[in-house]
Amino acid sequence: MALDIDSILDRITSHAAASGYFEAVNGHEPKNAPGNGLTAAVWVDTVQPAVSSSGLASSSALLVFYVRLYTNMHQEPQDAIDPNLVKALSALFSAYAGDFELGGDARMVDLRGAEGSPLSARAGYLNQDQRLLRVITITLPVIVNDAWDEVA
Repeated sequence: MALDIDSILDRITSHAAASGYFEAVNGHEPKNAPGNGLTAAVWVDTVQPAVSSSGLASSSALLVFYVRLYTNMHQEPQDAIDPNLVKALSALFSAYAGDFELGGDARMVDLRGAEGSPLSARAGYLNQDQRLLRVITITLPVIVNDAWDEVA
């Protein structure tokens, strides 16, 4: 068995791109500050066995992704910055709930945290390339059945 990380990452980035909210969607944490519109980036945070859903012959995997939404903190109107980010966030949460198995590549998006942390988001600020960005970082837990064989 093998963990098909490429298909899972592609599905997550495709959801963001299909939402229509983002000027760019990266499959990695950006090295440079993004442009002035909304940008999304996806990368792996944690990979570990899914404790409660693994069997005797194989282990399921818990993959936790970060999906970070970025925008310039100094754009106008400033009162629209957070609402625009939350609208994009809501579209992504709807996509994750609606495509619960990520097209069959995963057993489930762990919306409620059956294996640990639930789907969640935290807002904050990031200073990158001397630019202040408003960000929302989504924690996206995904469970994949039978990721690794267990040999006795």
